Formats: sequence, C-alpha cells, structure tokens
Amino acid sequence: MNSKKFLPILIPIISFVIISLAYFHPVLEGKQLFQSDIAQFRGMSKEVNDFRDQYQQEPYWTNRAFGGMPTYQLSTYYPHDYIKKIDGLLRFLPRPADYLFLYFLGFFLLLSVLKVDWKLAVIGAVGFGFSTYLIIILGVGHNAKAHAIAYMPFVLAGLLLVFQRKYLLGFVLTALSMSLEINASHPQMTYYLLFSVMILGLVYLIEAIREREWITFVKDIALMLLAVALAVGVNATSLMATKEYADHSTRSKSELTIEPDGSPKEISTGLSKSYITEYSFGLLETFDLFIPRFMGGSNNEKLDTDSYTYRFLKDKTGRKQALGFAENAPIYWGEQPIVAAPPYIGAIFIFLFVMACFLVKGPLKKWLLAATIFSIVLSWGKNFDLVTNFFIDYVPLYNKFRAVSSIQVIAEISVPLLGIIGLKKFLGDKISYEEKWKAFKMSGIIVAGIALFFTAIGPNLFSFESYRDGSYEQMLSGLSNVLIEDRRTIFFQDSVRSLIYVVIVGCLLWLFLSNKIKRNIVVIGLFLLVLFDMVIVDLRYVNKDDFITRSRLEKPFDLSPMQAEIIKDTGHYRVMNFMVNPMNDGSTSFYHNSIGGYHAAKPRRYQELFDFQIARNNMEVLDMLNTKYFIFPGQNNVENVELNEGANGNAWFVSEIEYVDTANEEMKALDSLDTKSKVVLERKYEPEVGKARFELDSTASIELTSYKANEMSYRTSTSLDQLAVFSEMYYEDGWNAYLDGQLVPHMRANYVLRAMLIPKGKHDIVFKFEPKVIETGSVVSLISYALFLLIPVGWLLIRRKRKSV
Repeated sequence: MNSKKFLPILIPIISFVIISLAYFHPVLEGKQLFQSDIAQFRGMSKEVNDFRDQYQQEPYWTNRAFGGMPTYQLSTYYPHDYIKKIDGLLRFLPRPADYLFLYFLGFFLLLSVLKVDWKLAVIGAVGFGFSTYLIIILGVGHNAKAHAIAYMPFVLAGLLLVFQRKYLLGFVLTALSMSLEINASHPQMTYYLLFSVMILGLVYLIEAIREREWITFVKDIALMLLAVALAVGVNATSLMATKEYADHSTRSKSELTIEPDGSPKEISTGLSKSYITEYSFGLLETFDLFIPRFMGGSNNEKLDTDSYTYRFLKDKTGRKQALGFAENAPIYWGEQPIVAAPPYIGAIFIFLFVMACFLVKGPLKKWLLAATIFSIVLSWGKNFDLVTNFFIDYVPLYNKFRAVSSIQVIAEISVPLLGIIGLKKFLGDKISYEEKWKAFKMSGIIVAGIALFFTAIGPNLFSFESYRDGSYEQMLSGLSNVLIEDRRTIFFQDSVRSLIYVVIVGCLLWLFLSNKIKRNIVVIGLFLLVLFDMVIVDLRYVNKDDFITRSRLEKPFDLSPMQAEIIKDTGHYRVMNFMVNPMNDGSTSFYHNSIGGYHAAKPRRYQELFDFQIARNNMEVLDMLNTKYFIFPGQNNVENVELNEGANGNAWFVSEIEYVDTANEEMKALDSLDTKSKVVLERKYEPEVGKARFELDSTASIELTSYKANEMSYRTSTSLDQLAVFSEMYYEDGWNAYLDGQLVPHMRANYVLRAMLIPKGKHDIVFKFEPKVIETGSVVSLISYALFLLIPVGWLLIRRKRKSV
C-alpha cells in the first residue's frame, strides 16, 4: 500500500486536531468553556437529567420552566437515533474543540470535492473555521447553531458530487450529511442552507437549459431529493415532535387579536416583524466582514489603560472602577441590541474573493457571488424593508425565525470558498499572465482602496455615536465623549490593520506573479497570515479566561441561603423570581419549578399569559399557577423570599364556570377572575360539562399523591360531582387523564391549565404524558434507516452485475 496517497488526508486531519486543541487548550487540563446559554440550558434541563438518571428513560416533559413544556427542543434522547452516534464519532475531541475540528473538516471536504489542492484546502478550512462569528457562537453557547453550520459544507459537498455525476458517492454523502445537519437541531441554520442550495440549483438549471441537458438535471435533482427524504426520515421522530410543539409555541399563529394594552395585534402566522428584525445588520456594518471593529466590535470591548475611557474614569472614580468599566466598555455603536463580536471573515479572504470574481468563470462563481449578495442583503433586515418584508410576508417559514443578521452565515461559507477557488486559479498555469495580472490589479485597487479610504478619511467621516450614549452621559458627564474617541481610535487601528494584511498578501502574490518566489512559499505564507489574522481577532472574544472547572460548569448557579430554605419544602409548587427577567432565565429552573424559563421558542399561550397577566402582577393568576414562593430584591439588592399563603395548591374544586367564545374573552376574563371558586372554559366544552354551576361539597378533597415529570397522581373524595382545576399546563398532544385506570377526557381551563369532571365517590386520577409522536416517528425512522442501507447496497450489486455481463 502506498502511504503517500493518504498523506493529503492524514496531514490535514492531524493538523486540524492540533489546531483545534491548541486554540482551546484549557480542555487539555480538564477545563470547559463557560457558555452563558449552556448555563441557562443546564438550568432548564436539570429535571430531565435527574429523571433520566433515576428512571433510565426519557420524560419528554419538564415542569421546571414556563409552568411545564415538552423537552423536544430542550434535552431529549430519541429512540433509534443512530445518526447521533455517527455524529459522536466525528466529534471525538473535547468540547468546544470538537466543533472547531468539524468546521475545518467540512470545509476541507468541500474544497476537496471542488478539486482544490489539499494545501490550499487547509488554508480555506482554517480561515473558515476561525471566522469570528463561528468562534463567538461557541463562546456564548449557541452550540446547536455551531453544530448545524459545521455540517453545511458537508451537505454542499454531497450535492456538488451529484452535479459532477459521481452519483453513488454523492447520494451517500448527501443523505448522511443532511441527516447530520438535521440532527444538529437548529432549524434556522438548516433553513438558511436551503437558500444557498436553491441558488446553487437555479444556477445549474440555467446551465442545463443552456447546454440542453435539462433531463440530466432533473435526474440529479431527483437523486438529491431522495437523499434528503431519507435524511428527513431517519430524523422523523425529532422533526415530527418539533413540528408538533411548534404549533403550540411562540413561532405559531396566536389566537389573540389584541395586545396587552388593548390595541389591535399584528396578524401573523409566525413571529412579529419587529421581533424578527430586532437583530438587523446595519448597511455600514457590512464592513465588519473586512475591518473587524468597523462598528466598534462588541458591547463589551476590552480597552487598555492607555484608552481615553480608562484615563477619564481613573480621575473620576479611581483605578479599580475605571479598569472594571474599561475592560467591558460599550464600544459598539451600531443599532443591534447586543453584539458579542463582529462577524469578521478576514481581510485576506475579502481580497481573494474580489480577485476570484475576475478570475473564476462558470456556475460556481455565479452561485457563490449570488449567495453572498443574497445573504448580506437579507441580513440588513429592517434596514432594507423592501426585501425583508417581502420575505416575511410571502416566503414560507421565513417568519418563524428571528435574528435575520445570522443569515450572513451563507457569506461566511461562500466568501472563503470562492476566494480559495480563485487562489487555485491564480497559482495554477491554465490562466494567462495577463488575466492574472488584471484580476490581481483590480482586486488591489478595490480592496486596498477601501481600506486606505477608511484609514485616511473614516475617522473624520462618522460620528461614532451610539443610541445608548445618553444613558452613559447620565451616569457621568463626559463619559460619552471619551467612548466616542475610543471608538474612533479602534476604527482607525483596525482599518490600518486590514490595509496592512491586504498589502502583505498583495506583495506575496505579486512576487509569485513576477516569478520571484515559488508556489509553496506563497502557500505557507498565506497559511500563516490567515491563521495569525483570524486567531488574533478571535482571542479578543474567546480565550483561556473563559474556561472554568468541570465541577463549576455542571453546577453553574449557586444555591443562596434563601433558596436553600425553599427547597426544604418537598411539595410540588412554583417559584417566581423577581431578581431576574423571569421569561429569560434558566437559573431558577436549576433548583425550582419556575414561573419563567429560558428558551427560544416558548409555549405561546404561556407567553401570552405572562404578557397579559403575570407581568401585571395579577395575584389570582399567580395563585392558580400554585406560585408558593416569591424571590425578590430587598435592601441593597439582597435576596429575600416570601411565602404566598394564597396559592391555590396542586388542584381544587370550583363552583362556577364562565364560558367564552374567543381567546380574547378568555384572556380578559382572567383580569378579575376569582380563580379559587370560578373557572373560564371555552364554549366548546359546554356540552361535555353540562352545567355552569356545581354545588360545592365542603367535605370534598383532592390531593397530589405522587409526582414525576411525566406522571402525576391524585386522590379525590367527594359526595357530589365536581369540576376540578389542576395547576398544570394543558397540552393536548401527549397528556392523557385516567380515572381509576380508565382513559377519560380533560379540558383546557383558564387559558393554560387543565380541568376535569370528577364523579362523586373516591377515585384515583393519573395524568400521564404519552406522546404518540415518539412511537410514530420511531417507525418512520427505522424504515428510513433500512432504505438508507439497502439503496447503496442494491446500487453496488446492480453495478457489479452490469460489469460482469
């Protein structure tokens, strides 16, 4: 066996492992990256993990957040999830080095499919993997997003193999990589990938029509669709469960037609336009792709002791406070609410990308250029309403996702991809010197010219003012002025920085074009420059200081003395924490059944209940949710706890029913409802209930006798038929009620809770979460796995048989 054949594969893979571990080197000491979103996730999933450890099964439901919700998009192990095991084999490094390795590997594979020399493919892979956006999402804990992005190049590689008519390999890679992409469980990133694929398909369709090969094109597309269908099939359980929950989440159409203040509600089948476009990239902010801190960088930039801000504050507040503020300075001056880091692609890749636009011909350039422009324009969101509103109103599913700025992930792939393809052309011998010189010259004029323009004129061209500066000025007069000066300085420094990199790369390529240096020198030089450029910027935002011990990571929230007193109460109840924003908090869920929670797709009806009632401190609503304890800030923001004696408990009987016809009426009825004696039901339940009043039995009792996340048992005793209300969330797709072992109906009450008719006598009531979607999805998944294996095997057998004839 000739080992040299494997070196172009082994060397890159080993290099990727070393680079990944080197960047995240604290993992070698057993430390783990502290990720704020993952800390919140740990809080939200604590009950699920405890249940899993105790019962060795999945609950599929948790009561720790938002009163109760399915765990489909939280923490769930589905049956027959063999794709996840394959994913585990690929992500063998400690987290988050595993994601960085996956970035490198996928992009390397994509470039290899495009027949790019392995050395150039390594440069492209390293540049892509170290794109600042891809690193910062790991820093803040958007692991699912990083996971899905990492598999995008794998999918594109599979599709391109099919277009290259390497059908069997293309089919297998497309099916496998698409399965992994879906399994990463970030629908928004997969949806954005679809846009890139559609642009690719459109370009190849035009080429097929022009070359009169549209029949071949149709066959290619059919094979791709079959591969994608199998990928969807093997992920059927998670997809079906997610779709089921999506219909109950904030991503679905509301039944309300009014806002909490009574004004008409924007009618939408998904999220509101304001929410979708809250994170919209500014038009000028696009230059962050080329100049790292064009718009100041992040909301928490680290300034040194030479900064205007530090020197100003040192004289006003002292060194310690000045340093504390300067190390988290609000230097970002764009319009997005929060920016953790700029999406820097690299001055080098921008130069190569522009050069490639002049050098590269054919469908690949058309696809990548169109995809880049498409993603940047859509990332502008509310700053380019004409396009954004069209997509929100008319493009299916576009209104299900927020943070439109993240669609720039398409450009994160297409810019370095076209740049490396252009570099391949430039370093090759199939293009004339004149063509190379023209492309090189035009790229230098455009890219270096932009960098020089911003270096020379930029500091005096912009105001560098932020819409938040007024609040800083209120904190301390003159503070906003020094922040502006630091923004101006950073802008100038990073403009010069990008100009220097463009000049160095330009010199390197010019020396090659002049036959003064060899190709290998250019390759080594570019590798070191790309690595140096990208890593230095990345280390500003994610570095060794962000790592903590494993024990600290597994218990991210300290149990305060006050909260320790709460958990001595072993009953089943809820806690309202006013020390945080309840609907953006997973910390409380780590120890308690929280009124709030932390999730991108909250239960819609519960979110509405919060907005209309809980946010207004409607005590009757908090009582019906069995809110037994309140955590609130006392003097000097010291945590206090208060017992709520008025909490309704786990279940209670009511004597009066108010029937309503609409969701608006149901919500309004809660404004003044005495939840202890009265209940609000939809009119559709009236035939089932049969009457609007129940005579209360003073001796009647109903109590919770056992609790599990997915099963709750009650015992009742009453001499009269009664209507019981339970302080648990109603969710029709899974929760079943059993009376003395027999399945019986239950209904939604008070907008979010459960209610049930209880016949006289003594009875045992059990609520069980038994989602049918898991069983149905598992059957589809197993069938798809079987086809996944049988189709390639059958393909090979038929091919072998034909060859033998």
